[in-house]
Amino acid sequence: MTNPHAAAQSSDARLAGHVLVEALIAQGADTVFGVPGESYLAVLDGFHEHRDQIRFIACRQEGGAAFMAEAQGKLSGRPGVCFVTRGPGATNASIGLHTAFQDSTPMVLFIGQVASDQRDREAFQEVDYRQMFGPGTLGMAKWVGEVHDADRLPEYVARAFHTALQGRPGRWSWCCPRTC
Repeated sequence: MTNPHAAAQSSDARLAGHVLVEALIAQGADTVFGVPGESYLAVLDGFHEHRDQIRFIACRQEGGAAFMAEAQGKLSGRPGVCFVTRGPGATNASIGLHTAFQDSTPMVLFIGQVASDQRDREAFQEVDYRQMFGPGTLGMAKWVGEVHDADRLPEYVARAFHTALQGRPGRWSWCCPRTC
């Protein structure tokens, strides 16, 4: 899928962004912080569609959004959730993610990504977030995943929340190609 508005491969043909939001709701998330961006428009549409169940708080800067999610995680004991766009959005959010790492705060950071058909072509603001944030580089997250199949979104979100709450509480980051 390369179209951000393409339907997920499921019986009811929901948008992948809606599937992601529904997976967050299933994990008990009721508030999400972020800076709206074109790299996850279908997810923003999902937040609008499910606005009676989950609140998206639009922030002006990704670092502030990440700190808000980190604070919510610290206060609630449940993962704080943050959405940012690729490139500068992710790097701006990294200080909040690092704070969550240092303070053992459960947090999940979602990062928009370039379209799947543009990967590995030095697309505008393309970054390999698994390398940037991953534990293999002594990074800022317990685990970093990248979803390539919309049908697996609920599985990845469940794993993110589980990982953030197990052992030493902490962060989980992933990037979602623009198919979400």
